[in-house]
Amino acid sequence: MLRSATTRGCNRHFKHFLAAVLVLLGLAPAAWATDSAIAWRTWDDAQFAEARSSGKLILLDLEAVWCHWCHVMDEQTYRDPEVAELIARHYLPVKVDSDARPDLAERYRDYGWPASIILDADGRDVIKRAGYIEPPVMVQLLQAVVDDPRPEAAPDAAPQVYAESALLAPATRKSLEKRFLETHDDRNGGLLQGQKFIDRDTTEYALLRARQGDPAAQRMARRDLDGGLHLLDPVWGGVYQYSTHGDWKHPHYEKLAAVQAAYLRLYALAYRILGEPRYLRATSEIRRYVRDFLASPAGAIYASQDADLVQGRKAQDYFRRNDQARRKQGIPRIDTHVYARENGQMIAALAMVYSASGDASALTEAQAMAQTMLRERSLHGGGFRHDASDPAGPYLGDTLAMGQGFLALFEATGERVWLHRAWAAADFIDANFRANGRPGYRTAVPHSVLEAVSTLDENIALTRYFNLLARYGGRGQDRNRAEQAMRWLATPEIALSRLTDAGILLAAFEIANDPVHLTVVGERNDPAAQGLHTAALAYPAGYRRIDWWAPSEGPMDNPDVQYPALPQAAAFACGEGRCSLPAFDRKNLTALADRLERTVTIGGVK
Repeated sequence: MLRSATTRGCNRHFKHFLAAVLVLLGLAPAAWATDSAIAWRTWDDAQFAEARSSGKLILLDLEAVWCHWCHVMDEQTYRDPEVAELIARHYLPVKVDSDARPDLAERYRDYGWPASIILDADGRDVIKRAGYIEPPVMVQLLQAVVDDPRPEAAPDAAPQVYAESALLAPATRKSLEKRFLETHDDRNGGLLQGQKFIDRDTTEYALLRARQGDPAAQRMARRDLDGGLHLLDPVWGGVYQYSTHGDWKHPHYEKLAAVQAAYLRLYALAYRILGEPRYLRATSEIRRYVRDFLASPAGAIYASQDADLVQGRKAQDYFRRNDQARRKQGIPRIDTHVYARENGQMIAALAMVYSASGDASALTEAQAMAQTMLRERSLHGGGFRHDASDPAGPYLGDTLAMGQGFLALFEATGERVWLHRAWAAADFIDANFRANGRPGYRTAVPHSVLEAVSTLDENIALTRYFNLLARYGGRGQDRNRAEQAMRWLATPEIALSRLTDAGILLAAFEIANDPVHLTVVGERNDPAAQGLHTAALAYPAGYRRIDWWAPSEGPMDNPDVQYPALPQAAAFACGEGRCSLPAFDRKNLTALADRLERTVTIGGVK
């Protein structure tokens, strides 16, 4: 037995060595890139029924189509004969594209991709492993679970008691503020960890504090933003997902549409607040990449571009080349799925670019993308499908992102149709994703053996979305929905469950304070009103409400302020139930808004 096992091990290692050599020489047979020793299945509840009747376990390989180590896992681990034999005998193997299934992606996001999950017939997680697993380790793992299929750990227990208030308790706030400061890398920027990327909520919270006059926070924000510039592809534009080795010099080369949208929005916001031209240039480089590589003929954006030119082979040399040399070798695969979530995020980001820079092409692109999503992804009742075919949906993230995009378009244009679209999205979210019997919202409609989870990121985004929608539209139900999400976030066991969560501090600030409120009164074809609206959009507050009331269109949807009839276009800065004198030019409007903004401080203390 020992000799036989040793021989099998040597043969396996020689096979992997030979495969690696042939791949490096470009001589690997095509079948090595396409064949699989595993009879992979699709994810559905039928797998649990079969697991129950057959006595087998379920092996879930949760991957991403752009992921280098996922390709390596396919090429090496899942082609290994011993791995394949064990799986065939004891497991029902299921492979899922994490981008296509947000319900599973959000459930297991902490494990990264590839994530290897073994579940029993009742849907309990037996083991969860993150990242690439080499063949000998996988053999040991699969056999160990067969020998003892008891779950490694009890499932995470839900809090027994949730926060009664949408306001953070002082102790929770203090802990979050402490983590915000202590997790920052004062030398390199970003978080103090091996992977370097811009944690967008952390940097946005630093920008908020910088706007409140905190010089240390401004330095933090600049370090993050300047570090993130190193992730820009100097040839094609766009941002890589992250860098390893604790610095910004070792990027992983995948380019995700969600990451492009997030960085685009953040750099536009940073330009609006800090006025640094390099941040505006970053927005141009991201837009150039999206336009050249991710734009679909229908006016939407595709999901991602692969990290590898040859799947499973690292691409450092490729990405060091110029445009001509890269194209001569080929272009890494584009995932041409069109997801509503990523498109909604890009709509909001482009609207931010327009607000910060006045670049009308960004607004045109955002509006065209919104129309495409309305035509191709909308559902009855104001919601959105994830993809063209969405048998397991709908998912919270798609309608949330589209609602955020509509609200951003309303700010950018003042056109009421976008506010009404945002209302419809909010109503759909509350009808379909509100958690039963507790605060918070779930990531998916529950119709599976696996319970739909609630996530921090989505509930942070929801709190901010519902709150801002309530400020714009004046609907009490939106305020209640913001508090529903915030009470879940404010529960200490949830708020302090990760390394840092400045997003909760952002949400807490916004729900406790009125935004800076600037209103333009004047007809839409009036050049003076147009100029004032452009000035209002450029105002550097992060948390604000920009209204444009054209009297000929009738009363405002949220007439919480009564504006006087004037013979010429004017703008007003409002807050705490009162408004300024009218401003007739940009300079006066900015001065009035500055005076108003200084009355608001971190923590909701007036």
